[in-house]
Amino acid sequence: MAQESKGIIVMEATSSWHLLFILVFILFNLPAYWVFRKAGWSGWWFLLLSIPLFGVIVLYIFAFRRWPIERQGDASQETV
Repeated sequence: MAQESKGIIVMEATSSWHLLFILVFILFNLPAYWVFRKAGWSGWWFLLLSIPLFGVIVLYIFAFRRWPIERQGDASQETV
């Protein structure tokens, strides 16, 4: 539903800004998704990076915790 502000329809202007925001969000977060997947974590962790303070906490967890891919490598070395 379009809102009128002094005879100007506002909906068209805001919908293009929303589309631009979504495209920029995807553009900047897609590499984070791939990094999480390659490390053996769920790719959905990238959504937590978009929460301002919580994103920093997630980065520290990701940086200093043992990655699932490392655990798989350790398990395969034990069987050799």
